[in-house]
Amino acid sequence: MSRTSAAGPATQVLSLDTLVRINRGRRQPGPPRRLPVPEGMKVPLGCDAVSVPARFGPLLLSRLPRAGCVYAEPGRWWWIVPSDSDVALEWPAPAHYVTGAVVPDSPRIPGLIHKPDGMLPYTPPIPLYLALCRITGTTPSWSRPISA
Repeated sequence: MSRTSAAGPATQVLSLDTLVRINRGRRQPGPPRRLPVPEGMKVPLGCDAVSVPARFGPLLLSRLPRAGCVYAEPGRWWWIVPSDSDVALEWPAPAHYVTGAVVPDSPRIPGLIHKPDGMLPYTPPIPLYLALCRITGTTPSWSRPISA
């Protein structure tokens, strides 16, 4: 689409879809980087991940009765949870939920800083969610009043 104005030559108007495509093309992402499950561990429920700012990591770890695999990179900690742990949960900001345990926009895979003793890499999602709500001062989604 082009427009001609009295002031000069035609200018091109770009749609929002076109701008988004241009922006995606500028970022040349590498292959998706997944958090690796340690050898010998089983993932019968699939894997997703929850990331939190690094300042919350030690607070969460100390509040959890059981933690699964936890990874860290500068500024963020990552927790392995079973797939679909976001169903019916609104993870409070500044947490970030990612499906497939894919770490977006990271130059390298975060390092494993905690490995559970068992065969499963999961942190139970409900205790993680409640601890994160407590730390961030967020009311759990099921406790909020419903408006009609």
